[in-house]
Amino acid sequence: MTIPELTDVHAAWLPLEAFRAIGSRRTLVRADGPLAETIRDEVAQAGARYGGGVTGPYDLVLSLDEAEGADGYAIARRDGVTTVAGGDPAGLLYGFFHVVRLGEAAFGPDRETEHHRPAMRRRMLDHWDNIDVHPVMGQVERGYSGGSIFWDNGAPREDLTRVRAYARLLAATGVNAVAINNVNVHATEAHLLTDRLGEVAAIAAELRPYGIRVHLSVNFASPIQLGGLATADPLEEDVRRWWAETTGHVYAAIPDFGGYVVKADSEGQPGPFAYGRTHADGANMLADALAPFGGVVHWRAFVYNHRQDWRDRSTDRARAAYDHFAPLDGRFDDNAILQVKHGPMDFQTREPVSPVILDLQGTRLAVELQVTQEYTGQQRHVCYLAPMWSEILAFENVAEAGDLVAVSNAGDDRYWTGHPLAQANLYAFGRLAWDPRLDPAAVLDEWMDLTFGWPGEPLRSTLHAMMDGSWRTYERYTAPLGVGFMVRPGHHYGPDVDGYEYTPWGTYHFADRDGVGVDRTRATGTGFTGQYPQPWSDLYESLDHCPDELLLFFHHVPYGHVLHSGSTVIQHIYDTHFAGAEEAAEIRLLWEKLADTGAVAPDVYARVRERLDEQVRCAEEWRDQINAYFFRKSGVPDARGRRIH
Repeated sequence: MTIPELTDVHAAWLPLEAFRAIGSRRTLVRADGPLAETIRDEVAQAGARYGGGVTGPYDLVLSLDEAEGADGYAIARRDGVTTVAGGDPAGLLYGFFHVVRLGEAAFGPDRETEHHRPAMRRRMLDHWDNIDVHPVMGQVERGYSGGSIFWDNGAPREDLTRVRAYARLLAATGVNAVAINNVNVHATEAHLLTDRLGEVAAIAAELRPYGIRVHLSVNFASPIQLGGLATADPLEEDVRRWWAETTGHVYAAIPDFGGYVVKADSEGQPGPFAYGRTHADGANMLADALAPFGGVVHWRAFVYNHRQDWRDRSTDRARAAYDHFAPLDGRFDDNAILQVKHGPMDFQTREPVSPVILDLQGTRLAVELQVTQEYTGQQRHVCYLAPMWSEILAFENVAEAGDLVAVSNAGDDRYWTGHPLAQANLYAFGRLAWDPRLDPAAVLDEWMDLTFGWPGEPLRSTLHAMMDGSWRTYERYTAPLGVGFMVRPGHHYGPDVDGYEYTPWGTYHFADRDGVGVDRTRATGTGFTGQYPQPWSDLYESLDHCPDELLLFFHHVPYGHVLHSGSTVIQHIYDTHFAGAEEAAEIRLLWEKLADTGAVAPDVYARVRERLDEQVRCAEEWRDQINAYFFRKSGVPDARGRRIH
């Protein structure tokens, strides 16, 4: 196998320098099979570049030990030899990349045996890539990194070298599954299941050498659209037979195929509701088709009424997933996995953890995050998301979900993620999916070490100063206190306080002259707090105990309401928006100080500087629009006398 080298694409966290420590030493790989060959090829290429070898005496020995379990490995160093023992070939591959992460530290003093096993069975990325360029969403829906690495304007890419390079990057973080097409399955993408299956097989062949299984988003109505049937009723025998036969053809072409991803009865996508059936009926039909081959179906819980009447204050989008799926708890097959967004809304900058995750105990769950920054700056803003994810994963039941899934932020941009610093989010997702207990700052150090060659000062401290708190900076200059959705409809970039407030998609802040926030209490509101188990149900219900950062998500309060911080709601809005814009300017200033240090390649420096200019401009726009809106609503001036337009 040829290790991919792309001279016109940024190497991200696997530059040649990352392999110097291994490449300058002698390595033995005691294992057979395709993944072992991948490791041998990696070792050979690194050795050819840095003078190492594959004959003894050995500095690094990689071998198999089933005691470590699936995907697991142990690493140790004794008597001048570093050893990696993989529970299976995949575990050996992950252990190899652990040595890459350590660099020279892997070959220093003796170290006791460390055992590493993934917390999540599947560490999965969902691509929202389209085959045809969508007239509104483009080649990649919610993609901020250029076009698709799989397709180009209706056709598969002839050269898939970049796909293999992508697989290599993901394997180095521990990712082991990728869904390659949009969950909104349009007419062309539906054919990937049948007459365009060869394209899926070609992509799978590029992912396979790095232990990554391909998954496919499918249209629930495929029996009608592709099979010529009159119905897609999941309880009809002809429909079930069609799915079973079609799935058999998929596995004949791709024996290690992972399974299906389904968005049904959501935002216009077809589903079982059309036949009076439940989501469990639909998911279990597909699970039955996949079961003989060991496949799984990820059935998305993102189901809500997107044609609601904004005048109806009893309708609450936050309630929807629980209302639909809680009655079905325990009725899904073992290989039917309910894929739940981490919050009850839609990847907002601040949301509570979804009650579906906390309360459904009889259903296999996958927690869904969003690496692509749809509502967090769209990879034009620095927004390191690992601190947010770490908070979510620390919540009870979340890390026990079994699968962690995220919407990918990668595309055919030279830097993979548009903003070079957004690479850290993709890296951090894989690492936290492997071990949710990892410190986000330590994960950032790993990414820095690999990407920038174990940098010293001032680069290391500068990047920490720019990125460690960047999620909270973004929160400060955007939507306050858990409100969310104050974005321009459609493309979701930039401020528009009332943009969605009177649309069928939902109502999110209810601001009037007296106060702001959504009453989701059991006592006087939509009752959403009642979906939570204790103690969260009472915590969120209580105005006195609800955390400040979620106050307006759960309560409608006067502008003069005093937060736990001691500030009033209106003053908090003013203060945080002024502070957030100032912090964005400080982030840009920190980067500018690196200009003449030689610590960053000129092209990377220029791209980041360009994005920071846009972030500062946009942060000021957020500051001015949000503050002006609430000043005009409340009539309360800023206590500090700053200019509000």
